[in-house]
Formats: sequence, C-alpha cells, structure tokens
Amino acid sequence: MSSTAVRGAPPLTQRDLAAALLDPAHPIPAGLVAWNGSDPVARFAVHRNNVVVSLVAALAETFPVVRELVGAEFFAAMAGLYVAEQPPASPVLAHYGDGFADWVARFEPAAALPWLADLARLERARVRAYHAADAPVLGADAIALRLADPSRLPQARLALQPSLCLVVSPYAIVSIWAAHQGQGRLEDVDPGRGECALVLRVGDEVVVQAIAPAAATFCGRLLRGLSLGEAAAIDAAHDLRASLALLIGQGAIVAWQDGARGS
Repeated sequence: MSSTAVRGAPPLTQRDLAAALLDPAHPIPAGLVAWNGSDPVARFAVHRNNVVVSLVAALAETFPVVRELVGAEFFAAMAGLYVAEQPPASPVLAHYGDGFADWVARFEPAAALPWLADLARLERARVRAYHAADAPVLGADAIALRLADPSRLPQARLALQPSLCLVVSPYAIVSIWAAHQGQGRLEDVDPGRGECALVLRVGDEVVVQAIAPAAATFCGRLLRGLSLGEAAAIDAAHDLRASLALLIGQGAIVAWQDGARGS
C-alpha cells in the first residue's frame, strides 16, 4: 500500500497496523494519507482484503482435505475468523496454522464434524514433516550390529528422524485423509474408528501411515527420549520386533546409543 502517515500524527506501530489489517471492524490507523491524494480508507480496505485473502489461501494450501470436506465457502469463512483471531507470528507462511486445529476444535459451527480438528492436526503434521531438517539414516549394518547383542538393547536410546511425528485420534483420520488421495472410498470409512498416524518424510515424499496404538505409544516414548526397554514396556501384546521393523523400514532411525559404549 502506498499510503504514508501524516507528520505529527501518533507513531504507527506494527501491532496497530496488524490489528487494523486483520479486523474489518478496526478503524484504519490515524493519520494515513495516500501519496497520490486518493482516499486512504478505500486504499487501506483493498490492502486489508489482500492480506486476509493471502492468509486464507495459505491455510487452504496447508489444510486441503479440511477445505474439501467442509466446502470452499465454509472454509473461507472459518479461516477468515481464525486469521482475525490468530494472525501470523512469522513472515514464513509455511509456519502459519500451528494453532488452527485447536481453534477448529472450539469452533461451534464445525461441531457436527468432531474429527475435523484431528484431521487438521494430521495435515499440519504433513507440512511440518515436509519442512523438517534432513538427517542421515542409520545404516542397516549398524542397526544389525546392535540388534545382535540383546544384552544392550534395554538401555539403548534411539534418535528418530526430525520429520517424524505422531497424531493419535479417536477418529479414522488416516482413512479419511487417504480417501481424499484416491486410496479407498470415503463412504466406506467409519469415522468413529480410532486411528494412529505415523507421519515422516522419506526422501522428498511425506508418508502417512496408520499404525497400531501400541506402536504409536512405543514411538512416542522414543521421541521423548526413553530407553528402548522403557519404550517397549507397554503390554504383553506389543510386538517389539514389528515396531522396530516399521521404523527401520521407513528409514526413521538416525542414531542408536547403546548406553554402555556410546553410539
């Protein structure tokens, strides 16, 4: 916007400008004038609309399945309200939307879709995984060497890919998301069937995989820094070999410290 402040007017802060840009009910900052003499109110309204539209578009790009499920019009209205309440804290739009899922969970008009917030968490996890730091995968030979000494396994600590995260939900969020990727039919999905999502980047592709609750608990404990023995102490039904095979197969392990002689 090519407006300037009038000399002698109160200083314009970034907070004042952001509040005015994101809230249509907020008056424009005092003392603004347009360099060419046009109406600053009209020019500011255009700039305000462009800012909100760009932020709503950024949210639509991050949450495409949420948008598809509720419809473009409903999503635009919902996202517009979110933008007004929670403006970006970073100039990087890829970082915007971290609080969207929690906000959706409190958004009364979306209450008829109780799984919508967790679906938004899954979609946000995909974006975070895509932008996460790279880390070299621990080689199969190095892992095999450690697995060959069972006495060291309980004290071992595994570091996982920075892109790896978990979304645990009482709803079928993986199946709902997958149906919108052409993997199965949405009408065959029982939304009330809980699912746990493993999300990580493999090469340049972000993988979303449904895993068993025990495997999700195991992975979550590893992410919190617990030893392999502590992480595996879930219940008798937990298949440790299957959980380790899952992580190895996805290239999720980047370091393995055995606790006795170092990594």
